[in-house]
Amino acid sequence: MTESDRKNSVASEAAILAGVLFPNQTFHAEPLDELQGLAETAGTHVVGYLTQRRQTPVGATFLGKGKVDELCQLVEATEADVIVFDNELNPAQVRNLETATGVKVLDRTELILDIFASHARTYEARLAVELAQLEYSLPRLKRMWTHLSRLKMGIGMRGPGEKQLEVDRRLVEKRIHDLRSELKQIEKRRERQVASRRDRMTVSLVGYTNAGKSTLMNKLTDAGVKAEDQLFATLDTRTRRWQMPNWGPVLLSDTVGFIRNLPHRLIASFKATLEESRQADLLLHVADASNPAVLDQISAVFEVLAEIGLEEKNMLLAVNKIDAAQGPAMVHSIQRRYPNAVPISAVTGEGLDQLATAVSDALSLSFRDAYIEMSVTNGKLIAYIAAHGEILSRQYVDERVIVHCRLAEKHLGQVYGEDVLIHDQQMSEPSEGDKQTSPSTMEDVA
Repeated sequence: MTESDRKNSVASEAAILAGVLFPNQTFHAEPLDELQGLAETAGTHVVGYLTQRRQTPVGATFLGKGKVDELCQLVEATEADVIVFDNELNPAQVRNLETATGVKVLDRTELILDIFASHARTYEARLAVELAQLEYSLPRLKRMWTHLSRLKMGIGMRGPGEKQLEVDRRLVEKRIHDLRSELKQIEKRRERQVASRRDRMTVSLVGYTNAGKSTLMNKLTDAGVKAEDQLFATLDTRTRRWQMPNWGPVLLSDTVGFIRNLPHRLIASFKATLEESRQADLLLHVADASNPAVLDQISAVFEVLAEIGLEEKNMLLAVNKIDAAQGPAMVHSIQRRYPNAVPISAVTGEGLDQLATAVSDALSLSFRDAYIEMSVTNGKLIAYIAAHGEILSRQYVDERVIVHCRLAEKHLGQVYGEDVLIHDQQMSEPSEGDKQTSPSTMEDVA
């Protein structure tokens, strides 16, 4: 078996799915259902299943001895090419299982990396996937049967009697360093790009993989992004303009989907991609009502958001695919746990008006009433306030104007100048003759 064979897709291979279930794990669906979805997305043909309940895994083989024997018999009976575990295995466990069964063994992380590699389209996504793969493979070089390269790193870098394994390890470490440096530059560019759009309100779609985020984005913005019924169809961030009724335009971003036990190295590698979510004014969490494990999936997304420091962000839950849900009971059970959730169907359009209203209300929470005093000649600032907020009234006093407005905190922070004063409340009530009422919505101003 060559390294190129191992790194090629597992497509068209016959696979046995295996997993150890621990006492703290609960499943609202069959325990290997999600793994089967991952395996099928990778292109494998599932020919068998094996599970075992244990308090703790066996150090050498993860499975107990009797289950390892059962796995060997299953491999022989089904003529499987690969065994895929729904757990993360260490290098020794993989090696021992491969020796016992005589076929290739992959764990959950390696399968997800394989899917990411086949779905990566942009240069940034390919770099992120390569970094995650190399970080995964570095401690596993001993079990690889051929070498990544026979090139040396320069004069004086190879000592007498050095093994090829050490050369390979050094080559991988150098490539990891180079990839991290390049992704760091991309991350800085992405931060500047996102910061340049701070004059607009932004909404970022997050959620479990295959929850329908891309389909929803297409429905709301006519974006035409790729939307397929498979896991991890989207790995790249896309941002489009969403014209919301009674509000105006906001920027809507689609991001990579999350999954239970998402490998930490993938989260780190896709940090630049997740910058849109980090800087968004609102996270729109899309959940799949047609999946029996939807409550587990919602919890898994919250866990990943906590890992990347976004658990405190303003968030709205949209329960998607209500047209495909197994009766209204599932939607009602979600709403009992999350009373503010909005049921929608991105395919039929049902509930999208209610979603737009809920998004408008959620974005309004970040707005603040303020009285901004300035010179009457400061037309540029008045135009800025009108474009980014809601002007409620204007009071003219001599050469000054006091604008009563509702403005987002982030836009209020951009209001400054030598002659500008900001008050939380008006000191004295203006006379009726001094008031001049402006249009009440941003669309009226436009």
